[in-house]
Amino acid sequence: MPDALYRGPPEDGLLIAPLDAFTAVYHRASGITHLLTEPAPQILAILQERALSLDSLLDRIERDYDLDYDLADGTREALAARLDELVEAGLVARP
Repeated sequence: MPDALYRGPPEDGLLIAPLDAFTAVYHRASGITHLLTEPAPQILAILQERALSLDSLLDRIERDYDLDYDLADGTREALAARLDELVEAGLVARP
């Protein structure tokens, strides 16, 4: 069974405004404004470009932000939890 893919809304589907430690994200389709902290805004930016699996997203974040993760440190599980939160909020979909 292939890995689930995650995708963000179309680029024009969000209005994004950085606010110090938070980022305000207005989701046009729902009319709801969300206050997000890192890495959620970065995840949304990446997933607006194209749908990715959890592992592909983790690789992209590692590359884009020059991180070196260890699968034993819980990074993958933490990213999966954040994706689940974004799916629950309606900001990310599993096509």
